[in-house]
Amino acid sequence: MLEVLQLRLLLDVLCASLLGFLLFTRVNEQRTLWLLRGYLLLVALAWFVKRFFNLPLTSTLIDALVLACSLSLAILWQGELRRLMELLGTGRLAVLLGNPQSKMRATASTVAQLTDAAGRLSKSRRGALIVVDLGSDLRPEDFLNPGITIDAQLSSELLLNLFASDTPLHDGAVVIKGSRIISAGVILPLSRQGISRYGTRHLAALGITERFDRCICVVISEETGTLSLANQGRLERPITSSRLQDLLTELIAASVSTAPVKSPSPRSVSSGTKDSLP
Repeated sequence: MLEVLQLRLLLDVLCASLLGFLLFTRVNEQRTLWLLRGYLLLVALAWFVKRFFNLPLTSTLIDALVLACSLSLAILWQGELRRLMELLGTGRLAVLLGNPQSKMRATASTVAQLTDAAGRLSKSRRGALIVVDLGSDLRPEDFLNPGITIDAQLSSELLLNLFASDTPLHDGAVVIKGSRIISAGVILPLSRQGISRYGTRHLAALGITERFDRCICVVISEETGTLSLANQGRLERPITSSRLQDLLTELIAASVSTAPVKSPSPRSVSSGTKDSLP
């Protein structure tokens, strides 16, 4: 009987340790890491006091503190918790574990084609919204409107044609996975931040990258031709074609690792001119 209890205790500690390790590997923001570390330390302390000491009052106080911290973190991390529930509900365990499928991994050719297309669209002041899936496994149900399935090899010429002003798909976003264009004319969820500063395209880029941390979004302003890049709910603008190429290369290289895609050294975000979809 004692051996069974010891085995259960060992299994309990092992499972808890694995869960904690998984949480730590999925967090890349330092302040969030500190909060998570403090919360897990409190939980471990509560378990230790209950398991090895008979201190009813201390246990009650620690349990109340853990409950208060849980409610506070639920409010602070409501976006992250919603994303976690979405991933669990849709069965995207590979994304949750940080192991994107190989077909989602972009290559150097993807960077070259995107940079070339974005530069040419910027010069001609043609508005565009390009979502690059780096491992979030984006699905039609993740969008307000899934658009039209393309499933074609990525090329700058095809991107230019999709965003031509006289085509029915130019108002929506293009979704890219790996080296293929998955769909076009996609309507993205909008962000609630910066409503007074940004137009619809930029709000859509912020919205999709807030919900999914393994995707990025390239935005070309229709009014000014300004290039922007959204990642993890942050928008860097204005940027040049060479800067865009550097950012894409860095982000795609980071996506190969098991950690979430980290934002490169951020620059200040300028408000610029609103860029609304026609």
